[in-house]
Amino acid sequence: MHRSAIRPSPVFLGLLAATLAGAVLLAVDAPFDTHQLGERTAIDFGSRSVLGTIGVILLILGGWAVSLTLHEFGHAVVAYRGGDRAVAAKGYLTLDIRHYTDPVFSMVIPLLLLAIGGIPLPGGAVWINRGALRTRGVASAVSLAGPLSNLAIGIVLITLVAAVPLPAGLLIGLSYLAMVQVLAFVLNILPVPGLDGYGALEPYLSPRARELGMKARPWAPLALFAVIIGFPYAGEAFWTLSTTVYGLLGGDVEMAGAGYSAFMFWRS
Repeated sequence: MHRSAIRPSPVFLGLLAATLAGAVLLAVDAPFDTHQLGERTAIDFGSRSVLGTIGVILLILGGWAVSLTLHEFGHAVVAYRGGDRAVAAKGYLTLDIRHYTDPVFSMVIPLLLLAIGGIPLPGGAVWINRGALRTRGVASAVSLAGPLSNLAIGIVLITLVAAVPLPAGLLIGLSYLAMVQVLAFVLNILPVPGLDGYGALEPYLSPRARELGMKARPWAPLALFAVIIGFPYAGEAFWTLSTTVYGLLGGDVEMAGAGYSAFMFWRS
């Protein structure tokens, strides 16, 4: 693959800058009072500042937009290497989120749902010419590249939180952002038509099964999201699975929960 085919766009750099600005606000503004309880840090949410709240919002929403971009870029770059050269002409290798999304349905609504419910619904899409891919294994890898990018980002953030002493606000913000990545990985890896987990299996299914999956693709993810959000037991099972994976990766569930509460500041 030619290096010139990958051209990080100013939009992507702007999203990175917004995310870093949120991290800086959390680091320097110290929006939360903390005191030590043994080896753990207790966080007093009653003392958050306006700048600290802005920092949490920028970090989480900006970080999610960056990870969404990298998720879709992962699909595109594997497809490019696997035979679909058209992804370059479509702008998928520029890391420009505008090429992966419909402004309302793929960006605004998922971000609003993240803000309201804390569930990072898939928001982007790249159109891959599956017929141009060399093998079924490549087609499967294209689907897996997206959720694996979320998993990799989550692991990096978990490692950063564990290895580097951080101010309390930044600690909980990064912990929740890491949790969001794990949530996105678990959600996307489910074998539901329209999600990446099903896409990884689809090349190996029978023609009849692929036909049924094609018919279910437009509505199956929406039905899944409705079940997760609308039925307490289903939502609890999803969160339990996600937090278990997060804990197995070394994440601090309590800190992630504190970050969630800080992000959902209007609920506190």
